[in-house]
Amino acid sequence: MRTGFPLVLAASIGLVSLGTAARAETPDEWVKLGARVHGGYGAFIPVGIRIGEDAMKRLNAQPRELAVLYYSGEGVPCACSVDGVMLAVSASPGQGSVQVAAEKSPPGTFAVVVIRPRKGGDGLKYTVPISVMPKLGQINSTIQDPLARHSAVMSLPDLFTVEPAK
Repeated sequence: MRTGFPLVLAASIGLVSLGTAARAETPDEWVKLGARVHGGYGAFIPVGIRIGEDAMKRLNAQPRELAVLYYSGEGVPCACSVDGVMLAVSASPGQGSVQVAAEKSPPGTFAVVVIRPRKGGDGLKYTVPISVMPKLGQINSTIQDPLARHSAVMSLPDLFTVEPAK
């Protein structure tokens, strides 16, 4: 019985590390994935990645367990941030777990993102203020390296507020 223990222990460690490695994206991996899905990697995509990662942590969710409803702000040139949220939580329009609302988010907002468990229950409402748009525009126009853009957005303070979504 003693000879089987190291093998069981090694297999268990391997499974645990495999499960965590599949979810832990590095900044370089986020940039490559975001550029492949979106066609480029600007400052709006990591906004969504930050929101999605935050929601996964706060809701104690695994990939594919969350649904996203995204409202883009008036005057915001694109809903690019939803691609970041989608990647971070492993949701997709094809599965019905991502929707971009036809209506705009309230005045003064860059975006509002409501994220809920797919199986039901309370979720979270993320509000990104319009005041971040000039900073994101500056990042896009002055930082050409996508990895540096990612880092710049990931370090922005007060990027969003979070409240419960019943």
